[in-house]
Amino acid sequence: MRLGRALACAASLCVASCGVPLMKLPAGPGTPVADGSALLEQATAACRRVSTLSAEVGVSGSVGGHRVRGRLLIGLAEPASLYVEAPAPFGAPAFIIGASNGDATLLLPRDRRVLEHGKPEELLDAIAGVPLDPAALKSTLTGCDRDTGAPADVRAFGDGWRIVGGDRLRYLRRERPSAPWQLVSVVIGGNGGWRADYLDFVDGLPRLVRLVSSEARRFDLRLALSQVDLNVELAPSTFRVSVPPGTALITLDELRATGPLSR
Repeated sequence: MRLGRALACAASLCVASCGVPLMKLPAGPGTPVADGSALLEQATAACRRVSTLSAEVGVSGSVGGHRVRGRLLIGLAEPASLYVEAPAPFGAPAFIIGASNGDATLLLPRDRRVLEHGKPEELLDAIAGVPLDPAALKSTLTGCDRDTGAPADVRAFGDGWRIVGGDRLRYLRRERPSAPWQLVSVVIGGNGGWRADYLDFVDGLPRLVRLVSSEARRFDLRLALSQVDLNVELAPSTFRVSVPPGTALITLDELRATGPLSR
């Protein structure tokens, strides 16, 4: 019961249907064009220069049909380091995740429970329903594209839209012919598919990210980035979680069974 209460507090930091319509994306056959690689490179030039990121992220929306609102403190560094803290208005944080090179620790300070040597994407999936490893989370928060292969298909919709195919659909947009192209949406299909929309660009990077799962009610989140620092050296100790003596172990199955998605 105590563990359930701690995770309910964590859920309140990350889960309510946002109640905001999704960006309207072009549909239909479009016109085949051959400029996808160049435009995609232009649209992701700023985010590909990001090696480290630290930010405060305001979170609102829903996970598993349950409302959430709060903030996260996030640190990310290449190639695979992650720190996420869910501070509470009073007292200890709801949860802390630290990860490096695929080895992650989740600490629930209020319940004095810890999960050690987990996979970061599994911990984020259990807590927030979003199965992202550190590299994927950095790409998602910076509006970048991780598909390095040549675009399989590129379609134009007037002068302002391109859809770039591949292992996902990338939607590029420009406001006017003289404006730069921006990656404004990525749609990942298949089982566990989801969509990321990008808005409020500053220096080529989004400050608002909308994540919506294709599976009804799994997650619908708005992430508002502030206090953003880019390419500032983050010490390895940033991504290590200090576990107090006497902290009891929790398994991933227990986390999933008592976390926000189970309810």
